[in-house]
Amino acid sequence: MPLGAGENWDNPGGDWGESHFSRLETINPGNVSRMGLAWEYDLGTSRVQEATPVVIDGVMYTSGNLGRVYALNAATGEELWTFTPELDMQVNRFACCDQANRGVAVSGDKVMVAALDGRLWALDRATGEPVWSVDTVVDHTRGYTSTGAPEVAGDLVVIGNGGSEYDARGYVTAYNIADGSQAWRFFTIPHDPAEGPQENPELVPALETWSEETRWDIGGGGTAWDAIVYDPKFDQVIVGTGNGGPYPQAVRSPGGGDNLYLNSLVALDRETGRMNWHFQETPQDNWDLTATQPMILTSLDIDGEQRPVILHTPKNGFFFVVDRENGYAHAANPIVRTNWADGFDMEAQRPNITMEDADYSNGPKIVFPGSPGARNWYPAAYDPTRDTYFAHVLDMGNLLFLPGPVDNVERKEKALNAGAAIIFTPDLEAAAATLPPPLRAAVQAQAAWEWVKQKPFESQLRAIDPMTGETKWAVEQLGWQDRNGVLATQSGLVFHGNVAGTVFARDADTGEALWSIETGSTIMAAPMTYMVDGVQYVAVQTGWGGGGWGFVPRYSAAYSKGNANRILVFRLDGGQVAIPEDLPPLQPAPEPPEQFADATPEMIARGAAMFTENCTMCHSNQPRAGLPDLRRMNRGIHGGFQQIVRGGLFVSRGMPQFEDLLSEEDVHAIHAWLISVQGPLRERELELQEKGLPLDTQSLTILSNY
Repeated sequence: MPLGAGENWDNPGGDWGESHFSRLETINPGNVSRMGLAWEYDLGTSRVQEATPVVIDGVMYTSGNLGRVYALNAATGEELWTFTPELDMQVNRFACCDQANRGVAVSGDKVMVAALDGRLWALDRATGEPVWSVDTVVDHTRGYTSTGAPEVAGDLVVIGNGGSEYDARGYVTAYNIADGSQAWRFFTIPHDPAEGPQENPELVPALETWSEETRWDIGGGGTAWDAIVYDPKFDQVIVGTGNGGPYPQAVRSPGGGDNLYLNSLVALDRETGRMNWHFQETPQDNWDLTATQPMILTSLDIDGEQRPVILHTPKNGFFFVVDRENGYAHAANPIVRTNWADGFDMEAQRPNITMEDADYSNGPKIVFPGSPGARNWYPAAYDPTRDTYFAHVLDMGNLLFLPGPVDNVERKEKALNAGAAIIFTPDLEAAAATLPPPLRAAVQAQAAWEWVKQKPFESQLRAIDPMTGETKWAVEQLGWQDRNGVLATQSGLVFHGNVAGTVFARDADTGEALWSIETGSTIMAAPMTYMVDGVQYVAVQTGWGGGGWGFVPRYSAAYSKGNANRILVFRLDGGQVAIPEDLPPLQPAPEPPEQFADATPEMIARGAAMFTENCTMCHSNQPRAGLPDLRRMNRGIHGGFQQIVRGGLFVSRGMPQFEDLLSEEDVHAIHAWLISVQGPLRERELELQEKGLPLDTQSLTILSNY
């Protein structure tokens, strides 16, 4: 089997095992301090960048938000061609985690990308012209999107979809690379048995793990939005599946059950799509603990025998080493605090679930890890020469509670159907103080409250032993939102960026920073490396976004300098990076119009609730958030508010139309609430301006001290 990840980096994961590991050694600990900028390319956007580029024979191919594709000369950055998919911007309404795209697949003369609306495109590798495209969405009445990179498996390309929170049912589809015709499709969870036979025979036993009262109408979840990898040794495609939808099992599958194949690794025969084996990492999911995080394929010595394995660190807090031949877990060790399970039963091959600590169907519960996950989409790297796994790890929880009764939940078409409310532990002590006394007492009486008080979160880059889960070294990150992908090299280096815009090269054995360079652009994506004409380069894409993308951390470059989307490429003896200028100082909010004559306290409260439900996914109402802070609307925007929200006036700018979801009265109430908060915001900011204080929301908390 070829090793890969030499001069070429032929898929987003680098080599055949997608280990984000390079065997190049020109750049090494002895000379890495000489690195500087070789070239940069402006991606022409200011949204999320999560892709790792592909480089083959001196050409770089990469994707940007929405599924844009770029082909560049890998030695100079010269643009060869670009592609922007045509898509209905209404898809923004049900893209839970921004307009992300995690990369392209290259096979023969084609470059393939999945656009946000679920259409898979095959482009001519030389020109970027479309060769074929296919709509991968099975039901457009549901909130399907695509954000992951397609996976090449022989003469097939495989892609999944996102949307578990939005009423979707998961599946993956394989298409023939030659012409885009469908080869097979595998649904990850059953459908309502009243609607007829299941599409796949493996769904028949899976159905027994769902209750008879299952809310099939809401969707069920299990979407495969990332983590699809081809295993050539067994000619199988291994798929990581997503969370249940809605989150609470008491709503989704009343009466319980493991709910297969949620939160599982599923191995499918490449030719037929039939299942070889499955391994469920989080049975009975209530907590959004997906198994869609990137997998790495390798071999490890286990009891004196080399076994083909998967290294997998899903959201649920465990490090799994799973046999690729049969799905058996050789190791399952916690790497963060977990209280949804207190360990893993190796004999039973399942976690020891502790529902008394994590079942929030009868009251709020603090659950570790939280829904952002101990690990998430940002790739890890595995160095087989050191038997070390390098990854960002987030040790954080959240408070989960039901916003209403479990027996009175209606499906919301192509809208959020998560069914649970969440407060992350970094904010929990402050939030708990505002809760009604009985509820506050119930939260603070939980054992996990001590965890919150001792350490609300820990965000680290770690070097981990795969079989034991033990940390060899760790480096603290700037905050819980500072999460990033990793590149490891055979020369003994680990590369990563951070949200403040610094790129680091660290000693793989100690974690010591051997080199760093400031870029002024937030970095989340994993770097990669390649060689052209004997010169080794290291490249990374920059841009803030993803889950919680509207809540831009103040320690990020995106907050202070804007969200510059660039490809930055470094080499030995390169130059300096051009740093974007600071954004201009924030000005006080404009004076709002007069409040509506019919605006009652009840209407304003209703508007606040509807804004939270329908608008906060994009409009976090924080300064520097990337999309407009609607507390800062000028008179013209106020005047056209109904036309913008219901009439689609700004659809061309990416603002979806809500006429089918919100009535004029609904929008009127939302508008009334925005007017009610804009005036006080302006007054507070004028006072801050008088005192010479910065006008961000963090500064408002210190106003009482002056």
